[in-house]
Amino acid sequence: MPLSVTIVGGGPSGCAAAITLARDGARVTLIDKAQFPRDKCCGDGLTTGALRILDELHFDRSKVVDWQPCDEVKLRTPAGRTVLLNLPKSNGLFAAIAPRIQLDDALLRQTKDAGVDVREGTSFQSIEEVDERVVMTCTTSTGETVKLESDYLFAADGMWSPVRKHLGVGIESYLGEWHAFRQYVSNVTGEARHKLIVWFEPDLLPGYAWSFPLPGNRANIGFGVLRDDTHSVQFMKKVWDDLKVRPHVVDALGPGAVYEDRHTAWPIPARVDDATKAVGRVLFIGDAVCATDSLTGEGIGQALLTGQLAARTVLSHHDDAARVRGEYEATIDHHFYADHRMSRRLGRVLARRRGAEGALRIVDLNSWTRRNFARWMFEDEPRAALFTPSRWHKSFLRRPGAFVD
Repeated sequence: MPLSVTIVGGGPSGCAAAITLARDGARVTLIDKAQFPRDKCCGDGLTTGALRILDELHFDRSKVVDWQPCDEVKLRTPAGRTVLLNLPKSNGLFAAIAPRIQLDDALLRQTKDAGVDVREGTSFQSIEEVDERVVMTCTTSTGETVKLESDYLFAADGMWSPVRKHLGVGIESYLGEWHAFRQYVSNVTGEARHKLIVWFEPDLLPGYAWSFPLPGNRANIGFGVLRDDTHSVQFMKKVWDDLKVRPHVVDALGPGAVYEDRHTAWPIPARVDDATKAVGRVLFIGDAVCATDSLTGEGIGQALLTGQLAARTVLSHHDDAARVRGEYEATIDHHFYADHRMSRRLGRVLARRRGAEGALRIVDLNSWTRRNFARWMFEDEPRAALFTPSRWHKSFLRRPGAFVD
């Protein structure tokens, strides 16, 4: 019998795992409670790390109608100074913007094409282990109860993972480490129509505001802040209303910019260092393992990577569940632990206005610092690569980007 895996959740982590497993001959069933296409609140930015994994998965970016490559970056310091960064314009792609409603739909379609049994409109209910197998009970949109049996189950079901909660390893009253607001804007006539902009606003530190360009003179604009006692929901709503009328934001978007629909908000989980990674024959991936970058709040690349790592671990050691758990936990620590600690330390520096201003002055010292900071910021290399020799390689910050023609 071939290896069989059930995956709960059809976002980037679930799809990355499913595609990797199916290509190696595993029998995979993926369920998601939603019907796709469905939106996911997100900044829509894709880092170099995320793009490289999508490339490894042979993702067809032409399936994302509003796919927007990006190589120009503008930073605004807390004091209002401007730092201009450029990513390489040749030898591959280093940053892009892709609306999540389109990206996730395209990934799920690719997952189906890979031979995965995808069941939309199907909700997780419970699981139990029986004779070294996982039996999951789920409910379809028509109310039918279905049981799915497999060797392993991957929980790719978000930061409030119903699977994690069912197993009793959830985090009580968990609200995430970050909180973010987002809204789409049309009729963008300022520089935001073609340039990725990050504003380090004094009242948001160590958070920041952003504007990510999209085709058709549109942009994704929003901000993220650490969730703490000083950043209540009321504070965030007030800041959002004020941010949109700040002169530098209005100037970047253009005076005729039109905010579409309403803003949306979402929590961001960033505690992979102490999150439960595996229980029995269940592995947690993506937001369910809280793998988001604690410095930037970026999570797509991390989600894709955890899905890949879980799939590769099970493919290599599926006959030994205890070894699968141990290897997966060790692999996640190898790829995330040092970077998570580094991001938290840098976050403490950026939390102070003087620290943020000083750090950005260093970034702007010369062309070398600007060029390499841009690549580091977009996760061309792991955050703490310099301090983890096991991840060193000869082409540090010199590798080509993704989707090299």
